[in-house]
Amino acid sequence: MTKELGHLKGPILVFGGVYSNLQALEALRQIAEELNIPPANIICTGDVVAYCAQPEESVRSIREWNIHCIAGNVELQIASGASDCACDFVKGGRCDSFSKEWYPYTQQNLSTHSIEWMKQLPEFLSFHYAEKKALVLHGAHDYTSEFIFESTAWSIKHKNFKKTQADIILAGHCGLPFSQEQEGKYWLNAGVIGMPANDGTPRVWYMILNDKDENFQFEHRALDYNYQQASELMLKQQLTPAYAKTLYTGIWDNCEILPPSEEKRQGEALNFS
Repeated sequence: MTKELGHLKGPILVFGGVYSNLQALEALRQIAEELNIPPANIICTGDVVAYCAQPEESVRSIREWNIHCIAGNVELQIASGASDCACDFVKGGRCDSFSKEWYPYTQQNLSTHSIEWMKQLPEFLSFHYAEKKALVLHGAHDYTSEFIFESTAWSIKHKNFKKTQADIILAGHCGLPFSQEQEGKYWLNAGVIGMPANDGTPRVWYMILNDKDENFQFEHRALDYNYQQASELMLKQQLTPAYAKTLYTGIWDNCEILPPSEEKRQGEALNFS
């Protein structure tokens, strides 16, 4: 299902992957207030819940904020009553093992109202902005759980542009912020706010779009938040210690999902000029 938003104007805040990290979400809401960006111009690319300790509180915060949000693979799975997150982790790998801890915890700590909200989420958002057509998706158009990274061949991204007729694709899922432009098409991933970007810092990432003078512009921005509290809450709930540690170190426990190019950059602090 695609939800049409019509024409948007002014700064737009884009983020994804809250991952039940309420502390990061609250910090981002404060940023939005300081920037005077209204909820109608704020977009979440999915996965509101996952690894961290406060899934129900995170969903409530998103609902109260009244922003635009699509369903990530986690929302789709929970809404359908599925027994796993459908991330296509390597069977028997560390991510697969960890998901058997956080996914049941997330299911058990969500209210009926929150699950019903997930059932109503669109898979895509479409809108016009700065004389361009934009589409919001999670992983890829035909497969919500597809991991698309900066190093992923442009031909794969091009298929998504061709199918959707979009000029701008705002994506999520892979956990790493990046931006690419070819032939007047923009593939933008704001990154996630629930976990660091494997760059050796506890910072998380979001994106600001702008349409000054009808010219399309974008900017990656880092977010500082109370990661100490988020980590402590995870340990208190006996969630995966490796993920709780990542909130401090900014280093992923493993690179199972990463292509070689992204894996080589582990620990390198991101710097978007």
